Amino acid sequence: MRNIRRKEKAVIETGQLHWILKATQYITIAMCAHDEPYLVTLSHGYDEDRNCIYFHCAMEGKKVDILRENNLVWGQALLDYGYSTGECTHKYATTEFMGRVKFIVDQTEKKQALEIMARQLEKDPEGVLKKQIKGDSLAKVNIGRIDIEYMSGKKSKEVTLGEKPQRF
Repeated sequence: MRNIRRKEKAVIETGQLHWILKATQYITIAMCAHDEPYLVTLSHGYDEDRNCIYFHCAMEGKKVDILRENNLVWGQALLDYGYSTGECTHKYATTEFMGRVKFIVDQTEKKQALEIMARQLEKDPEGVLKKQIKGDSLAKVNIGRIDIEYMSGKKSKEVTLGEKPQRF
């Protein structure tokens, strides 16, 4: 991998890269099949212990077809702190990552993945989990896991990691 050119913008602490993945509500991943790129934005949950990202999706479709053929992805989690008017700059923090996608069939891991996503995204994760995980619901949901092989990050100098951006 090529090193970052603007060293002053590099996020080099692993904990900060992980924090960005946990603080964002969505990621964007790029994939490719037959020399045709494809880009999607996904809600997700980051599992720091396994260094992986979970997402849920339909059982079939273009994304699933591409990932079954070529499971290598490049992705980004972006925290947008807004444009600085009159300064011609944008305040942001990102974690970029490369990894391989595996679709989960194990029901225990599916449940764990949904718990991680709900705890990251929901204000009332327990209530959502109680409604969503019951009966044969785990068999009907498709969960992808991105096993991260490489991470890097950048941020504008004005951003202090640990502070989530205010929603506009």
